[in-house]
Amino acid sequence: MGNYSENIGQRPLRICLLSYRSNPHSGGQGVYIKNMSRALRDLGHRVAVVYGPPDPQLDTDIQGHQLPSLNLYNPANPFRLPTMRELRNPLNLLEWLSVSTMGYPEPFIFGIRAYHFLMQRRESFDVIHDNQSLSYGVWAISRRMPTVATIHHPITVDRTLAVRSASTGWRKMKQMRWYSFIGMQVRVSQRLPRLITVSNCARTDISRSFGIPTGRLEVVPNGVRTDQFHPLPDIPREKGRIIVTNSADMPLKGMRYLLKALAQLSQTRSVRLVVIGPLKEKGTVNRLIRSLGISDRVSFTGRIDPSAFAQEYAKACVAVVPSLYEGFGLPAAEAMACGVPVVSTTGGALPEVVGDAGILVPPADTHALVDAISRIFDHPEAAARMGEAGRQRAERRFTWHSAARLTENVYRRVIRDYAEF
Repeated sequence: MGNYSENIGQRPLRICLLSYRSNPHSGGQGVYIKNMSRALRDLGHRVAVVYGPPDPQLDTDIQGHQLPSLNLYNPANPFRLPTMRELRNPLNLLEWLSVSTMGYPEPFIFGIRAYHFLMQRRESFDVIHDNQSLSYGVWAISRRMPTVATIHHPITVDRTLAVRSASTGWRKMKQMRWYSFIGMQVRVSQRLPRLITVSNCARTDISRSFGIPTGRLEVVPNGVRTDQFHPLPDIPREKGRIIVTNSADMPLKGMRYLLKALAQLSQTRSVRLVVIGPLKEKGTVNRLIRSLGISDRVSFTGRIDPSAFAQEYAKACVAVVPSLYEGFGLPAAEAMACGVPVVSTTGGALPEVVGDAGILVPPADTHALVDAISRIFDHPEAAARMGEAGRQRAERRFTWHSAARLTENVYRRVIRDYAEF
């Protein structure tokens, strides 16, 4: 297959990462693209990132290419009305019409734009790595260039939980419409020769939900930036302080159960919940906080940088991960790296991350959360030992250097397979 028949040996690779929407300060996909690009560059590879909004804030030695987009999900101006000049572009028109009819077209549209971008630069890269857009454009790219994709978790789980939690038939239909892109992602993932996922649990669930043989899914656990997330012994822990990372106001994250647990704890204890992330004024989380009467017990940090993040962890007595499902569970690993005792559900891959270095409870179980958090508060010496065990586990098992090494091995296999195709 042209240049790909070359024996690549162990020479540095020219890698292109595709990321359709990856905020570097929230959400697993955004953290993944920023840190994976950094770790691959540190291994000596030449790395470029082709992305849609927002800016992933890449390091200066990593090349970035932002593709055009209407950016209709920009928090500063959401669902804006495009200009007539913008809508003369057929892709822009298709994007706007889909959003206007409650769809989520970004993965699909980004894939088409990425295809046109890369077809003009086919000789510039050895391998293309898609970060879960799984669009038809990525499938078309894979026919022309060695391509691998990461699936962080089966988004069919998100759809099931969102539809189940919708209170009316109309809301259920809206959720089904929003997640209509899943059909595309399933079909594309079935056609890609090799995929990466981040845990054994995710591999099993993706295989079952997407109809993909497990042998085509390589497990590469995520890493933690231990230079950013680490204990800060000079900052004292604040009694009764709970921390949670809430990157999305959605049923999957299980915040409703933690908030109900906080309401119960508040009846007998002085407790405070600090939520890392912004408050969505009209979201379900804010409505539940008000209905439970715990507004004075909950604070939101908004977007914060990693140094401030580590300081928030240092002040906390316990970090809670209430998710109903996680393909990996980066907040758990980050809390562990900071030496904070962790209470986590057993949803998805979280037991793989936490292991025996935290307290595991069933998903959607308010009473279990209350009991586990109370155990942390009531036994500070045991909690300190738990925090230290978590720190050691995170440093031993979850590093971006290791993730990049394993990903590099996948790249080389994909390139060789493509050459033999």
